[in-house]
Amino acid sequence: MKTFTPRVLALLIIAVFSQGLLNCPAGAADPELHHDYALELIRRGEHEKALEQLQKAYQLYSADPTLKKNLATAYTLVGKRLIEHNRFDEAAEKFEQARELYPDEPSYSKLRGIALYLGKRYDSAIVEFERARGLSGDSAELLYYLGRVYYDTGETAHSVELWEKGLAIDPANRNLQEVLAKGRRELVAEAVMDKEHSGRFLVSYDVELKTELADQVLDVLESAYNAVGSDLGYFPTARVPVILYTKKEYKSITASPDWSGGLYDGKIRLPIGGITEIPPRLRGVLRHEYTHVVINELTKGNCPTWLNEGIAEVEGRKEFDSPLTELDKAAKSGALLPVKSLEDSFASLGGKEATVAYQQSYSLVRFMVATYGWYKVREILVNLGDGMPVNAAVAKAFADFGLTYNDVEGEWRAHLLKESGGL
Repeated sequence: MKTFTPRVLALLIIAVFSQGLLNCPAGAADPELHHDYALELIRRGEHEKALEQLQKAYQLYSADPTLKKNLATAYTLVGKRLIEHNRFDEAAEKFEQARELYPDEPSYSKLRGIALYLGKRYDSAIVEFERARGLSGDSAELLYYLGRVYYDTGETAHSVELWEKGLAIDPANRNLQEVLAKGRRELVAEAVMDKEHSGRFLVSYDVELKTELADQVLDVLESAYNAVGSDLGYFPTARVPVILYTKKEYKSITASPDWSGGLYDGKIRLPIGGITEIPPRLRGVLRHEYTHVVINELTKGNCPTWLNEGIAEVEGRKEFDSPLTELDKAAKSGALLPVKSLEDSFASLGGKEATVAYQQSYSLVRFMVATYGWYKVREILVNLGDGMPVNAAVAKAFADFGLTYNDVEGEWRAHLLKESGGL
């Protein structure tokens, strides 16, 4: 075994200790140095590292009110950044830690409520917002978010009441003006609706429709919950509101294009009228729209339209499949759309363009599932949920195949052209 002289050993100890100081600029046991270094990190935008330094400083000297205040601020800064990256549960934890330092400060309950709401933990979000109201009274922002919770869980009347109170406090608040106008329109339609529910869905429907039809809708949705969840490996826990409109009401409330057969915007909305039972086409639409619920939660809203609609079409067509006539024409004539052009909403497309867009999206996702499996598609969705742009999300999911976003599109195009006889 190699041995060192006392002098060499001393030099080694000094070197190790010096390296430790370099890696921890704030020193070993000086709260002021930790604190000052944390402030510098905050100025540089390195909030997570600043939080670590402030935690160390506070552990060393918890009686200092400045340390306590700045630690709470650091928790808040990190929490807000986590929200920006769709990490809502972690953000809620940071705001909880800030509140532990200042239990009577309402802003931390409000921020925690917002994080929980965005993470669809509705019951817990209501508790936080009500706690904030108890500490500070009503504010326009608090009432806006509390109303959003009730709106998203199907309690439109209560949300409208809250938004009206909020607008009375701040009449110029544009967010409240917009949601209140929408809520009031929906409330008029829902005033003549009955409700049915299961553990996972709340269905509101026109009183002219038979209760049996609502029950059939619930059965289809419950089946979709299990089937889509099995494919994508995800089962939402929050109850999903479903609203069945007459076709006229649907057009008025959603302002959807004429070709729209359904919509998911936090609630599943469908135009139904004059039917007595669920035909296969409607079963397909229900499963399609429910799929958007799962995708939205997995990606936290960060999903290109072609992928969102393509997955939904794959699921919906398991209930009702129709010929891909327009896709076949586009493939044979060289008129396929660039996939990047299908990343944004299809709402502005005309009827024929929309048909091509939906069929092309379906074909691409079907190819991905058949070639690489559902688990790869789910990987892309999870990556998107982590805040990645679509090109990075696809590249990461297909890294073991060495494929990029453009490569996957190229493989699909070659397969489709060969299949359609376009080559």
